[in-house]
Amino acid sequence: MENQKLHIMEQKVYYADTDAYGVVWHGSYLRWLEAARVELCERMGLDLIDLKNNDIALPVVNLNVRYKASAKLNDKLIIETSITKYNGLSVTFSQAIKSLETSKTFIEADIDVVAINNAGKLYRRMPKVLADAFSREFDSSEKKEKECLQPV
Repeated sequence: MENQKLHIMEQKVYYADTDAYGVVWHGSYLRWLEAARVELCERMGLDLIDLKNNDIALPVVNLNVRYKASAKLNDKLIIETSITKYNGLSVTFSQAIKSLETSKTFIEADIDVVAINNAGKLYRRMPKVLADAFSREFDSSEKKEKECLQPV
């Protein structure tokens, strides 16, 4: 994810985030991934309540999580989020949860999201407000990646 435009969210591991074995419960990671995606959307000017009021919801349709290591109580984490694919119908967020102190990767995830109306019907194309925001974010990420690959 080094070449993409990243949104970074910090998170501390609390007792309620852990399981009986003293490591982070797998569901806690999913909650943090969701929070980081929401923060990225907000940074892009997308407010989920405004979207809902305009008959737009963004459900997850595919979730691929690779667990690499277990975070523990009181660990300080960062959640990195970037948009790595946008095709007009769906958007893919690539995310990683890492140690703030050591950069050790705990999980990596790719999440696909689509747009539906409040009745659950799929939009064939992303509504304009989403298309504009996701295109801007994806295009700037893609441009940055190409610049990184240019010979010096």
